[in-house]
Amino acid sequence: MIVDTALYLAGKRIDGPQDISDLVDLARTQNGFVWVGLAEPTQEEFDHVVGELNFHPLAVEDAVNANQRPKIETYEDLTFFVIKTVFFDKTESEISTGELLCFIGDGFIVVVRHGAGTPLVTVRQDLEARADFLKEGPYAVVHAIADRVIDGYTEIATALELEIVSLETQVFGGQRKTFSEDIYFLKREFIEFRHAIEPLVLPIQKLTTNIFNVPPKVQPFFRDTLDHLQRACEQVAGLDSLLASVLQADLAHVQVQQNIDVRRISAWVALASGPTMIAGIYGMNFHHMPELSTQYGYYVVIGVMVSLTSFLFYKFKKSGWL
Repeated sequence: MIVDTALYLAGKRIDGPQDISDLVDLARTQNGFVWVGLAEPTQEEFDHVVGELNFHPLAVEDAVNANQRPKIETYEDLTFFVIKTVFFDKTESEISTGELLCFIGDGFIVVVRHGAGTPLVTVRQDLEARADFLKEGPYAVVHAIADRVIDGYTEIATALELEIVSLETQVFGGQRKTFSEDIYFLKREFIEFRHAIEPLVLPIQKLTTNIFNVPPKVQPFFRDTLDHLQRACEQVAGLDSLLASVLQADLAHVQVQQNIDVRRISAWVALASGPTMIAGIYGMNFHHMPELSTQYGYYVVIGVMVSLTSFLFYKFKKSGWL
């Protein structure tokens, strides 16, 4: 659906014609621009905008089908910028992604939103309160959108860090269970997160230069946004590496527990083996066994069994096997 359409002259929102092409013509004559916002538009809704602004067919296909990776490229007189939005469900520890597709042309910017992620209502409101920045044109809008989304990346990275700390606590909490399944599924979310944010570095870098005719006053803001993005990428990469270490620690912890169990079982088997061996020898029922005729032979054998078992128990206990 079409969320909002507005004409901006000198950074201020101005009432104008209802027709989008008329708005764009007015914006071009008065050095302003038109900002059109759409949320998961139908083919008919997008065709209406396309018919007014004459988008390139490839741009139309990208906007309707979505599933684009972060990028920036040009179609004749149209610049196409894609940024991934990310949403983190803390209850399910699950990341979902959406897309924001920005079409920047002479006197207009069209923003198409697909999927979950950062809402843009407040972005428009905040920008309209900064007329001095908004008057720089469509790239001021692009910066505001990118800056808001990238701030969301940092918040999600912090939330994921808390998830890892929680898993670390459980892994090293002494519980006799494995958390490898939880760690594995969280690592999958990290992979999706990294795929959403890391490819964005190159497009933002291009926006800090003169390649796409970004106004000089806006370029420093893109450089600041780039710095935030790079820090978010570094944070996520570090957390991903830490999560891999937690998984290894969990597997090692399970292996250590298994080794402890095997040692304890071996120790108890060894304790039973001494008396079993002695009892087996005297249970062979041979007629000619010298010890069978001894008056106190039974008590001597029992004493040997108890002594041997006590000695082994002491040695195993001392070595930590029991």
